[in-house]
Amino acid sequence: MIQNFLLIKSSADVSGLGEESIKSISEFIEMLKELGYRVKSITTEDHIEKKSLDSIDAIILQMRISNLNQWTQKLSAIKDLPFIWWCDSHTAVNDNCKLDLGIDGIVFPQMKSVEIHWTFHLCSNQHLQKTQWKKEREQLLSKLEERKWIEQAKGIISKIKNISEAEAYDFLRKQAMNDRKRLADVAISIVKVHQLLND
Repeated sequence: MIQNFLLIKSSADVSGLGEESIKSISEFIEMLKELGYRVKSITTEDHIEKKSLDSIDAIILQMRISNLNQWTQKLSAIKDLPFIWWCDSHTAVNDNCKLDLGIDGIVFPQMKSVEIHWTFHLCSNQHLQKTQWKKEREQLLSKLEERKWIEQAKGIISKIKNISEAEAYDFLRKQAMNDRKRLADVAISIVKVHQLLND
């Protein structure tokens, strides 16, 4: 559940903000505090470390749409958090209609408390799904990589021992069981040793 926010204001963009925009973000922060949320506010000039994000549940980015992707990538490298974009007439200025922004939700100055509350719930769900997809993708890529090593090792064993690939696979499996290692690890060892001997 999202409770603690870090609001990051783009120092370059904030300098060009009108009085109305500054007032609306201040009112938004006050509304969040009244709803029981905690908000810490910094600018893009401030140094951000992993330690400073430990108690943070989500990040609100008040910056132009053109800067979002760069900042979400930079912050994701520090800590994987939901990103919410503060969208108003000043931050929404964009020359190219790019949709891959790296964000999980959007808030607007005109939103009422119940709308903000549901936006945060949806944002949290979106982030959890994205994280799950990322993990599944990494697992699939890892399995695919392991499969490549196993196929190469089967080919090498099949050629050296003059046996079928099915027999080579059985050989690999038995070797993995005897060594108490994963099949992929044995396959990697065989391929690397074979490459060394051929070099």
